[in-house]
Amino acid sequence: MKRNFSCALLIAILFACVAQAQKIGEPAPDFQATDSNGQAHKLSEYRGKFVVLEWHNNGCPYTRKHYESGNMERLQKEWTARGVIWFTVISSAPGQQGYVTAQQENDYMKKMNAAPTAALLDPSGDVGKLYAAKTTPHMFVINTNGVLIYDGAIDSKATTDQADIATSTNYVSQALDEAMAGKPVSTPTSRPYGCSVKYAR
Repeated sequence: MKRNFSCALLIAILFACVAQAQKIGEPAPDFQATDSNGQAHKLSEYRGKFVVLEWHNNGCPYTRKHYESGNMERLQKEWTARGVIWFTVISSAPGQQGYVTAQQENDYMKKMNAAPTAALLDPSGDVGKLYAAKTTPHMFVINTNGVLIYDGAIDSKATTDQADIATSTNYVSQALDEAMAGKPVSTPTSRPYGCSVKYAR
């Protein structure tokens, strides 16, 4: 009985991994979510633009690494200035680490000088589960045709040390640079690192 259960669990994990890998090169799942200013956003409305999805938890030390260093804000400003739509997505459930009200998120973004296109509030976890977002941060890049071209970590050094940012490969910028130049994305997937997304239990 235990062996059968273990085999079934292994098969389920393998299928989950294959399903995630197959998403690259396929249409990104459409969604609708409301931002911290009460505005609704639907992914399909942004066809023709590159879109970055950034899963966020302001209590996570891996997230703080990129915000307290100014790295995430720099990326947001750089890429939105180039026409990229950048959504910070918060899928923490009420009572879980990282959950914020709309006002709390607006206060946080002002304090950190953050500059995403919008911060999407996803306390139900619907958007997070649609993308199988696992960590904060977990990054996704969608091209102008609505196709997912990157799924994984923000960069190549899975630490909480801000000093590592300067010597790491930023996979998000790399994917955007290559795709905008008409080149294939050289690293379309990587293992996301950070705190687990705090979905409702």
